[in-house]
Amino acid sequence: MLIFDAHLDLGMNAMEWNRDYTRPLHEIRLREQGQTDREDRGNGTVCLPEMHKGRVGICVATQIGRYVKPTNQLSGWHSPEQAWAQTQGQLEWYRAMEEKGEMSQIKTVEQLDSAAEIWTNDPPPDTPIFYVLSLEGADSLVTIQHLERAYEQGLRAIGPANFGPGTYAQGTNASGGIGSKGTELLKEMEGLGIILDVSHLCDESFRNALDVFHGKVWASHSNCRKIVPNERQFSSEQLRELIDRGAVIGASLNAWMLVPGWILSKTRPEDVGVKLEHLGDHIDHVCQIAGNSLHAGIGSDLDGGFGLEESPMDLDSIADLQSLPEIFKSRGYSDQDVANIMHGNFVRFLREALPQTHS
Repeated sequence: MLIFDAHLDLGMNAMEWNRDYTRPLHEIRLREQGQTDREDRGNGTVCLPEMHKGRVGICVATQIGRYVKPTNQLSGWHSPEQAWAQTQGQLEWYRAMEEKGEMSQIKTVEQLDSAAEIWTNDPPPDTPIFYVLSLEGADSLVTIQHLERAYEQGLRAIGPANFGPGTYAQGTNASGGIGSKGTELLKEMEGLGIILDVSHLCDESFRNALDVFHGKVWASHSNCRKIVPNERQFSSEQLRELIDRGAVIGASLNAWMLVPGWILSKTRPEDVGVKLEHLGDHIDHVCQIAGNSLHAGIGSDLDGGFGLEESPMDLDSIADLQSLPEIFKSRGYSDQDVANIMHGNFVRFLREALPQTHS
């Protein structure tokens, strides 16, 4: 079955983690043996061959470049211009993958439908991975004018904040609203038809953003606060509001977001027995709130700063997402429900959100 993964940091991994995603996964892991600069070294779960193997044929691929002020202790770039340049380097990697025939960008409904048709049938081995370009954290937009430039490059979704405080909104582990700059950004996004990704927004910024923005909204990689009580997840009330707005919520495979009680950098998957089945809990909760299967999807975030050390025990690579249909069927979901969750909901959403053809 075709899988649509709504959140993969492919460009970041290529340019900052220095992973050649065209190579087999075992080669990527072997090359990182002995490296200790990041906790997930040698533990990666994503590469383009594994995406092919798992029929993860369409994804939302990110650009990410966090700008941090001197008072911000998070890692990031020391000026918006540096952050912008980093996102442009990631974009150039995507372009290089396109030139190599490994990837193909989706900017329009016409391109989306073509990609879905190819991957729903029997794609030949040289079929590219199709991607929709998203920006995770808007701090790299030096000015609002950079937004229009990014749209011309194919940017179709933006999450205004990531972790910590931001220029345009406040993210995970921060507090506060979007302010005047955030309001201006959202108005420009709405005018261009760019999707608002509410993942990572703190509660105050979430409230402000939905009050200001009247365009298309999704949560590319977010789980349920009722199951894992943490501000990174959405409450049932927030999920209900997103569903009322027509959103699709992509469930993340980051283990600390799947099960309660996880201690970052200490707990390991075997300590708590976290498995892909736990992702089913979050998706089922979204479906129960909605009363149907039309608002749940997959936004794995695999290799999003974590690897096997923070993934379900029964997942070795992104190809193992193909285990999910049986998990959903065992819970009583119909074949149509499963297809909705695995790809149909995000494809339907984008058919309504993207421009039909190039102008």
